[in-house]
Amino acid sequence: MRRAAAQKAMRDHDISQRRACRLVGVDPKTVRRDQPPDNPEVREEMTAIANKRRRFGYRRIGVLLERKGMIMNHKKLYRLYTEEKLGVRRRRGRKRARESRTPMPVALRPGERWSLDFVSDTFGASRKFRMLAVNDDCCRENLCLMADTSISGARVARELDALVRVYGKPACIVSDNGNEFTSRAILKWAGDNDVDWHYIDPGKPQQNGFIESFNGSLRDELLNEEIFDTLDDARRKLALWRYDYNNVRPHSSLENQTPAEVRRALEQFEGSASDALAQTDDEEYEIQTRKLSL
Repeated sequence: MRRAAAQKAMRDHDISQRRACRLVGVDPKTVRRDQPPDNPEVREEMTAIANKRRRFGYRRIGVLLERKGMIMNHKKLYRLYTEEKLGVRRRRGRKRARESRTPMPVALRPGERWSLDFVSDTFGASRKFRMLAVNDDCCRENLCLMADTSISGARVARELDALVRVYGKPACIVSDNGNEFTSRAILKWAGDNDVDWHYIDPGKPQQNGFIESFNGSLRDELLNEEIFDTLDDARRKLALWRYDYNNVRPHSSLENQTPAEVRRALEQFEGSASDALAQTDDEEYEIQTRKLSL
């Protein structure tokens, strides 16, 4: 009743909150009301996305909100993101001096260059397992994410054969100097398939930056967030995350598109370009035939 009386006094007599509380004899803390937050729907959806994808920043969350029709200025989006306290502090490594080096050529079409690397983790009672990651550097698509307790060079060669049957033979493959990638099985596979295998310099993982970036996302978004009970459980969660990475997760390096969308766009562009070139060749052939007939 005192709270209602103080609010009525402020509303009817245009006096300050402090004076109304002193006249009625009520603590100002019981009268003050917090203003309701703006954009409650956006805040709720943003919190739901952040709870599901804990390592996503406000930019990537904004892309997912735009897919649901919630479009807003990036500065307002960042304000809501900070007010909801959704940011996760990330440990940064210390800065090191880098030597100048020649950048790797850019892969302009799918299949021009693949990147390979291994990632390790544990399941169950601290039993280790390894994951072989194969990525297409052009569209950033993950082609293979195979997990097992032991992966030899011959196993890598068999996985590459399976990928070639699905995606075609790559022009170049980039990897480090690990024992699996320098084994006789891999050297024989590269020679038999006529694939240029490029080994980065020892101690220079930045020369294979595409797969290193993928490994960081994999560890940050899945391996550090999940506990694997068995190897089958790890394989199931890896498969789900791989589908999400290729078909749902927006990539800032691809202008917030997915690797699957970029691959389809490039394939359609190449198909239309080849059709136009074939049509031009047919027209040129008809012209030359007419000239010979005359």
